[in-house]
Amino acid sequence: MSKLSSVIGIITLFFFQVNEGPKKKNKVFIERGHTICQKYKNETFCKALSFYKEKQYDSCYAYSSKALLLTNKAEEIAYINFMQAYSAYKKGFYKKALQSLHSITNEEENILEKQVLLGSVYLSLKEYNKSIVHYQKALEKKPEPFRKKNIYHNLGVNFLQKRAFGKANEYFLKEVSLIKKKDTAAIIRAKIDLANLYYNQYLDDKAIPLFQEAYDLSKLYSDFNLKQISVRNMAVVEKNRKNYQKSIEYYMEYGNWKDSIWNRDKIWELTEKDKQLAVAQKQQEIVLQEEQLKRQAVVQKSLVIGASGLLVFLGFLGYFYRELKSKNRFITQQKEELNVANKTKDYLFSVVSHDLRSPINTIKRQHEKLKRQLKNKEYDAVSETTNNAIALTESTSHLLNNVLHWSLEQNNQLSFKAEEYPLKPLVEQAVYNFEEIAEAKNIALTTKLEATILVKADKESLKIVLRNLLDNALKYTGENGKIEVKTYNDSEEFSVIKIKDTGFGISEEKLAKIKGLEDLSIDKINRSEGVGLGMLLCQTLIKKNNGKLLIDSELEVGTTIRILLPNASA
Repeated sequence: MSKLSSVIGIITLFFFQVNEGPKKKNKVFIERGHTICQKYKNETFCKALSFYKEKQYDSCYAYSSKALLLTNKAEEIAYINFMQAYSAYKKGFYKKALQSLHSITNEEENILEKQVLLGSVYLSLKEYNKSIVHYQKALEKKPEPFRKKNIYHNLGVNFLQKRAFGKANEYFLKEVSLIKKKDTAAIIRAKIDLANLYYNQYLDDKAIPLFQEAYDLSKLYSDFNLKQISVRNMAVVEKNRKNYQKSIEYYMEYGNWKDSIWNRDKIWELTEKDKQLAVAQKQQEIVLQEEQLKRQAVVQKSLVIGASGLLVFLGFLGYFYRELKSKNRFITQQKEELNVANKTKDYLFSVVSHDLRSPINTIKRQHEKLKRQLKNKEYDAVSETTNNAIALTESTSHLLNNVLHWSLEQNNQLSFKAEEYPLKPLVEQAVYNFEEIAEAKNIALTTKLEATILVKADKESLKIVLRNLLDNALKYTGENGKIEVKTYNDSEEFSVIKIKDTGFGISEEKLAKIKGLEDLSIDKINRSEGVGLGMLLCQTLIKKNNGKLLIDSELEVGTTIRILLPNASA
């Protein structure tokens, strides 16, 4: 195994954006799109262009497909094909991107964008020779310096993967020559690129100092991804040097950046929100007290007016009485919401104390075991113990994600925006994220998705639901099992996402409890009955999307889950 397979390098496929201060759009290309929009008045094209500018690539891909059916203008067709190709590339659908790119003619105004994107797609597909050809054709068009720097970078990556170290070194040095001194992120990436290059040539004396410099710089920089990559490189280097104790320390730091920082920031954010709510509640109490004092002053003044103002006084008294009743209803409502919030807090503490105790204790034992193995020089067992600890950490991270999402939803802090968008790309992306896990367990994960379905729902909450359900399907399906994901129109009102597995199934008693979650509130949950937070979160988010979650299961046969979502309006 080459060193390249052990060390993490940065293979960043730049096109329209570059990490030089604020991210820059290709203004000339966007302006050409606006000109075409105004020239041909194709509303579908204009909408696709708008989604493209806003980086909403699912919607851009769908509207680009529609726009192609509504035009026969060569200029417009070429531009649409490029937007569709770029959207597919950003979503990881590389073969679809190639289909669209090969439909673009080689007019002068299209050639640079086409060649750069072809180079990026082929690099993602690991077809390095083709990628090199297209990047070199792009350089012939004399691109801007920021784009030329990115092309040099990706040419260096191509030659590094081909183990043509001399050519890789040549292009990485050309990239370095275009980096500005104040661009710390680019400097860190360049040092890692060159370190990888030297390391794969076994020039450790040159490579390791560069890895160390990149690591030291990343500690002073705010980009968490660069911090993680830099410290992971140091862990691998120390492992290859057989300095296992130092390698373990770097791996633990890497884990902290990957998990703890994100969780800490979320917890800090929730704490700040709680403080803001407490301040707002106190301010409202002061306002209510001031209004009460004002009412008392008005009543006293009204009494002095006497009999001649009795009718006017009674009218004002009636008005203030209605206001007081309204305020009392508002206070009562706030009290009920506070009770629900307290019960939610108690439930979340119960989840954390009950469900986290076991994995945390297990991780502690794994670390003690790892320490013992290192002390006894049982190096062959270190890798297995480390993998077990990582798996437990990932499981615990999944539970924390559900706790945080549930807490945000209960406090109305989870962003929710129902929009119309195509269902197929979203489901494809969710399934794509689990393909490697399915392959590792030898599970056949297949899809049958209709391309024409448009639904109205909140995309982010639906992603949370799909991740939970697919994770459960893979968790409870044994080796050589099958999982099928299908979408179809159920009626004029609803479309369906169907997830069917051949797993262990669910008992009738447990299935009845899960189905009861549909109308279950937090104050009715009995933790002793084994009701999980993940399924409760799924039911809550689907219900908030005006949909339904239906579950059928049979022990030793499998489970079928159907998500019904409202169709987009015609």
